[in-house]
Amino acid sequence: MSNALAIVTGAIQEARDDFSRVLVDRSLSFERESGFAIQQLQKNDYTLGVAMKNKQSVINAVTNVAAIGISLNPARKQAYLVPRDGQICLDISYIGLLDLAVASGSILWGQAEIVRENDGFSLNGFDKPPTHNFNPFGKDRGPIIGAYVVVKTHSGDYLTTTMSIDEIYAIRDRSEGWKAFYAKKIKSTPWASDEGEMIKKTVIKRAYKLWPKTERLDDAMDHLNRTNAEGLSDRPDDWIDVAPLIAEALRTRTDVEALAYWKAHNAQLANQPADHKKLKDAIATHRAKLRAEAQEASTIDVEATPVTEQPAMTAEEADFQCTQGAPA
Repeated sequence: MSNALAIVTGAIQEARDDFSRVLVDRSLSFERESGFAIQQLQKNDYTLGVAMKNKQSVINAVTNVAAIGISLNPARKQAYLVPRDGQICLDISYIGLLDLAVASGSILWGQAEIVRENDGFSLNGFDKPPTHNFNPFGKDRGPIIGAYVVVKTHSGDYLTTTMSIDEIYAIRDRSEGWKAFYAKKIKSTPWASDEGEMIKKTVIKRAYKLWPKTERLDDAMDHLNRTNAEGLSDRPDDWIDVAPLIAEALRTRTDVEALAYWKAHNAQLANQPADHKKLKDAIATHRAKLRAEAQEASTIDVEATPVTEQPAMTAEEADFQCTQGAPA
């Protein structure tokens, strides 16, 4: 193992506690995900070099894996660690977004596809899947003219969202990542290297607004728009990420410390009622756990304390108790 990889591996291990604190999908484990992270970083010298220069971004990316509930397993093709603007970012694929939508209970299944000029495509109403006829191996399908995503809800309905390529490119052109690439401030962008993936992600990001809401999917979408600069976020510029606040709150060791943390930080989320409640619930659960642990420790201490034999009651004391218990 190279010295650089050893240093980055050590940095990733620092994320273990935060990973466990913010984990939303218990099927993920730090051991496996950290292993996948190391595998991805060591494949490319440039990526490893960025990780060396900005180790905190690696820690943040691995922690985001847990907070969003997505896997770096290359076989699942859900997410990757990529160098971007001097830092390592967690990138979520369109497959990962659809998997998250299913896993979080928003939809039963979904599929996104690109439509080309020579394909046969027609909508069959908003509650039925579209008809898309094409030869996946054909070389004469023509240029891309749009994309769509169709999902099935838990009520059995189909929801189809379509976007023309002009609409998709309009969103691409407003993204900070594309602007920087177009101005030659950065050398690469997923819009240039993986355009097909980005086209599908764009239509999914529009469609999900019509799907049943889940926090995990909301967090994933906002992460892509803000942290990865792929597009515009619906959240205001002064929006505060609640995940680090929760992680820090869960590091408190006593009920008093946890309550003090709540009093000191809850006002930051006054304009984010959903996140305000998320922090409140997390701290309430944490405080209950701390009180239970303190009570258990107190009980153990009491049981371990030798019982002092009480002196026998005098005749006068016995007579007093009998008198107190006698009917008037």
